[in-house]
Amino acid sequence: MQSILSGIRTVYGDRRLLAVLLMGFSSGLPLPLTFGTLSFWVAESGASLTAIGTFALVGTAYSLKFLWAPLIDRLPLPGITRRLGRRRGWAVVIQVLLAAAIVWLGTTDPKTALAWTALAAVTVAILSASQDIVIDAYRIELLDPAQQGAGAAATQWGYRFGMIASSAGALYIAAFWDWTAAFAAMAALMSVGMATVLATPEPAASAAVRPSANMLVWFREAVIGPLADFAGRPQWAVILLFVVFYKFGDALANTMANALYVQIGFTRVEVATVSKLFGIWSTLAGVAVGGILVGTLGYYRSLLLCGVLQLLSNLTFVWLVMAGHDVGVLTVAVAVENFCGGLGSAAFVAYLSSLCSIAFTATQYALLSSLAAVGRTTLAASGGAIAEAIGWIPFFFVSMAAAVPGLLLLLWLMQRVAPPAMTARPSLADAD
Repeated sequence: MQSILSGIRTVYGDRRLLAVLLMGFSSGLPLPLTFGTLSFWVAESGASLTAIGTFALVGTAYSLKFLWAPLIDRLPLPGITRRLGRRRGWAVVIQVLLAAAIVWLGTTDPKTALAWTALAAVTVAILSASQDIVIDAYRIELLDPAQQGAGAAATQWGYRFGMIASSAGALYIAAFWDWTAAFAAMAALMSVGMATVLATPEPAASAAVRPSANMLVWFREAVIGPLADFAGRPQWAVILLFVVFYKFGDALANTMANALYVQIGFTRVEVATVSKLFGIWSTLAGVAVGGILVGTLGYYRSLLLCGVLQLLSNLTFVWLVMAGHDVGVLTVAVAVENFCGGLGSAAFVAYLSSLCSIAFTATQYALLSSLAAVGRTTLAASGGAIAEAIGWIPFFFVSMAAAVPGLLLLLWLMQRVAPPAMTARPSLADAD
């Protein structure tokens, strides 16, 4: 036991990981406001399952953020970049705008003006995705290559704390006050991210980059360079497909989880306590274990183990459908599914981080995480129509089948591509 505790302190004891955790909080806070919490709110308004599932498209911004990542990665903000730095300047500006957009979303009414709710949610999603571009690059540049597994776990811990606040916290506030108060409180919590960014130094790697004044040179460095670097990797196209499909089965099931809870008859407080609060602690436990697994098993073996467990955990939703309104079954089901999802998230984020060249951190990670978001948004948007057409139990078996392509692509990569090194991050030279 002493050796285990010593190992945990060695992995997670670096103070830089606290900054990563708090920035992860700011990154995770807006997501439920355009996903789980939003879908619960829309479900209460009486919308159909198809409409609820379609709301997953609000998160399309997370799939498209690579389009504007080069601008955030390289362009300076007049007066602000010089004072705060490249990463810090962009982060603070985006966070201020994001807080304002969250307040706006809370003032809409999905029952009487669903289109305005959708527009406000899209705005929040775009700003949230932009914040992710900065924070992901900040994390990767701030930590050493050997710390990326722990960094992935720390950012996921922070991410999940943010999600606790904007899912369980928002539901509690909405239950005792109203949705406008809930969203206003979430906007105020964006100050955590702002304070963390202002208190954390600009990463040395970011400060060393000087944007070119020549537009053609800038375009080559900011847009062509990151893509050419990645396209020089062995099996790069298969890697990108794997990124799209690894979390697809898990995302498909979770897209409709809140709609299932409402239809079964669970109350706001029950969902907030079990699914949003207790469930996220289960996820955090999985994330912590996943970070250790990456350091112990390496990237590929940890991804395979966690991916298989993610697939099997969707069976808990089948059990819940059969049990009906049973808080005990909901608690166990959420614990198992969220723990396994946390395992997969930690391994996946660490792997994505390892693929980024230090010269193109923001743009390459934005590309990879954008592709990962395709499964959670564009592809998972069909979940409502599928569930409505075939019923809940067949739907969750379909979600398990949706996890298989990602695992097959992983097995292909394990046979043909050496896993990323745990001690060095890819550089421009690795593209040769």
